[in-house]
Amino acid sequence: MTGESSDPDLDPETDVDPRLARITVYPVKSLDPHDVERARLVDGGALAGDREFALFDADGNYVNGKRERAIHRLRTDFDPGGGSSDGPRLTVEAPGWDGPVAVELDDPDGRERLRERLSDYFGYPVEIRRDRAGGFPDDTSASGPTVLSTATLREVASWYEGVTVGGMRRRLRANLEIEGVPAFWEDRLFDEPGRVVRFAVGDVTFDGVNPCQRCVVPSRDPETGEETPGFRETFVERRAATLPEWSGGGRFDHPFRLMVNTRVPGSPGNELAVGDEVRVLGVREE
Repeated sequence: MTGESSDPDLDPETDVDPRLARITVYPVKSLDPHDVERARLVDGGALAGDREFALFDADGNYVNGKRERAIHRLRTDFDPGGGSSDGPRLTVEAPGWDGPVAVELDDPDGRERLRERLSDYFGYPVEIRRDRAGGFPDDTSASGPTVLSTATLREVASWYEGVTVGGMRRRLRANLEIEGVPAFWEDRLFDEPGRVVRFAVGDVTFDGVNPCQRCVVPSRDPETGEETPGFRETFVERRAATLPEWSGGGRFDHPFRLMVNTRVPGSPGNELAVGDEVRVLGVREE
């Protein structure tokens, strides 16, 4: 499964300048992203505000992209607010509504109004839950920010006709995006099972754990939820063909993996900022 780097203009050993290009949080799990210039780490290693809210059905299961295709057709705009009385505000638009619904997420009445509208939209009762401490991560054993490079987004988008870099970014939903490196450079940020790669972004230390196992979500158009024909098959074929020599090993039981899951060993409260330098510190036993 080993091939050559897909960016011939960069030598992954010497000609790199890894920098944090983008920080993205997803205030409501499975809904639209919100880009920020700075982000604070909270308990459990998550970015403050990332997946802080989530939708659940009556059985306590997530209403997310893995289980509910209709969620892709919701459009949201998030305003984090500020000050003692100006809390986060979410505006939601859905097919069939007569206009957007804007609610203060700290207001129980506003959240109830949104809950009712979303229950009507999905056709079954949903509730909105909040976890201020660590949010609702996809991987509870590696709940730190996920990491991907801009070059990887560009490379993977090129595998599909009509898919832009921005569209692939919305499909893959990484928290931290690195520039100044070749495609798949982020595969250097994990190692064999039982070991992690320690790296730093600015003053924040991370342990890179494994390549993220992808679900059905990247195979769908992020605007409509429509399946992209042959997405997984193309991905598996091209990922195997372009896998650099620094990738592979025991973390790849199959090629449908991309993006790095992390843990944050340090204390909460540290901050990241766009432009921070990224440094690989070494390999450690888990």
